[in-house]
Amino acid sequence: MDKKWPVFLVDDDAAVRDALSFYLEGSGFTARTFASAEAFLEGLDGMGCGVLVVDQRMTGMSGLELQSELNDRGVELPTIFITGHGDVRMSVKAMKEGAADFLEKPFRNSDLLASIEQVLVQDAAKMEEYRLQARLTAKRKRLTPREKQVMECIVRGLSNKNIAELLRVSIRTVEVHRRRVMEKMDAASLPDLVRMADACA
Repeated sequence: MDKKWPVFLVDDDAAVRDALSFYLEGSGFTARTFASAEAFLEGLDGMGCGVLVVDQRMTGMSGLELQSELNDRGVELPTIFITGHGDVRMSVKAMKEGAADFLEKPFRNSDLLASIEQVLVQDAAKMEEYRLQARLTAKRKRLTPREKQVMECIVRGLSNKNIAELLRVSIRTVEVHRRRVMEKMDAASLPDLVRMADACA
């Protein structure tokens, strides 16, 4: 279990956010709080990996709607739902959409902690995959638009000459971009770069 992974708390009740944040921080976790699903989505790009704890009934976008939006974006975060209005149908839908657990209010803080810890134990391998993907995505963001074009061509198997013709630049320019792509992505070889491109696609 890796407590370095942050817990993202999304709840429109400030008292609940503060209480859970205080408890989780005291239990060794880093907690980041959000007053709405929309606020969480706004900061999603720079968020990285973690465990999402989200209230189902909120002003604006609901917890299930947030989960659906994350699924549509291809964002995989272990998700624990909390709600004071839970029912079997809602719980089943959340689980089918990929939720890790579903806790009905009022619950003991220790129940939430146990759920988070269980998620981290079960998803250890998946968490490492998230970590790798986050690192690769960060590296890819360092590439210039032209370098991204060259990288896409490289992983498609095009030669420097083919890339130069396609992008209407000199072979020498392609070689420079290719070298920079390999350096910025920390790729040791072409197969290595292809694996990275697949992982952060």
